[in-house]
Amino acid sequence: MIWVGTCGFGRRQADAFRDLQAVETQETFYRPVSVERARRWRSAAPESFTFTVKASQFITHPSSSPTYRRSGRVIPADERDAYGGFQDTLPVREGWQATRAVAEALRATVVVFQCPSSFGPTPSNVAALYRFFEAISTDCVKAWEPRGPWPSHLVAKACEDLGLVHAIDPFAAEPATYGLAYFRLHGSPPGPRLYRHTFTDEELRRLRAICAEYDDAYAMFNNVTSHDDAMRLRTLLEGLPERA
Repeated sequence: MIWVGTCGFGRRQADAFRDLQAVETQETFYRPVSVERARRWRSAAPESFTFTVKASQFITHPSSSPTYRRSGRVIPADERDAYGGFQDTLPVREGWQATRAVAEALRATVVVFQCPSSFGPTPSNVAALYRFFEAISTDCVKAWEPRGPWPSHLVAKACEDLGLVHAIDPFAAEPATYGLAYFRLHGSPPGPRLYRHTFTDEELRRLRAICAEYDDAYAMFNNVTSHDDAMRLRTLLEGLPERA
């Protein structure tokens, strides 16, 4: 099965529910979302529609990250070091509890943990990563997107040890895990315009071929033209038989 969707609602929710197969929630990364609101999203979507959830930045990102401007939270100076990095701290545990509650309300299939590029493979970071994932439980697939200088063999080992799927942009590198693929298509590479890149027909055909190499795959567009590009990929996939 290949699920085609967007990271966030590229248009109105009604358009996403009509045209796409999946959406990765983005608001859950910036700030906690109430269970009641998540239930409204689930009830508004078709039964067959798939939600995935981007985990709270309180888990992954330090409070110095510019993304905290959208957190709606004023963090006292003496608490700032407790955020992010998969630390064993109250803010990180709060971030996970909020993420898991929304994932359950949405009946989400995947939770995505996107790390900042500053989170590299230092001994302390590796220890924190293992401690966090060994401590949590969820029925969702756990997809990890490391963006720092992680060698592929370390990513593969961590994913194998912790039961993670390596989330990645397939135009940047190959995933270090097999079976299920979770692709987050940021627009660049292949294009020099970062998130403003619109995928060409040839790039979408290449993406279709990449997805077909896996038992199951998520193709989640995260560029400005995400909704349109996702619809174009769906059109290309109409002639591709679904995999069991």
